[in-house]
Amino acid sequence: MSTNFNRSLTVAEATQRLMQYCAYQDRCHKEVKQKMRDYGLIPQAQDQILGKLIEGNYLNEERFARSFARGKFNIKHWGKNRIVCELKFREISSYNIKAALTEISEPVYHEKLHWLAEKKLSTIKEKNLYKKKKKLADYLLYRGWESHLVYEKINELVE
Repeated sequence: MSTNFNRSLTVAEATQRLMQYCAYQDRCHKEVKQKMRDYGLIPQAQDQILGKLIEGNYLNEERFARSFARGKFNIKHWGKNRIVCELKFREISSYNIKAALTEISEPVYHEKLHWLAEKKLSTIKEKNLYKKKKKLADYLLYRGWESHLVYEKINELVE
């Protein structure tokens, strides 16, 4: 769909486009507000459209947070720290962040950490034990796993 930026969108056109934008995948309020700014909408129009999107359940912050957490955990194998950080960046409320983290069960969380640590460990060719542990720790910490869990796992796996 090509956008002609020589004319501004009507509220009805912008609303329709944003409904499609939100229907395609869950979006957070920050993404939708940015899209409205890109469309050059005035603040009153933005507020009106935002209300319609929320009312029509096109925009639901809790649903977004929950699906974001599930996706990043299951597909990208992120730990809770990284998920929380990314949700905060998207200006998600702490209430919805807590709700999102309930999507990850503790046993599955620990299994995923074990699987990820073993997988990465098999690719580290370092002979020096200290450097090997550091590489594994850096990898897991970057992915957002809690440091106490990372160091417990490293001590369990690296000898």
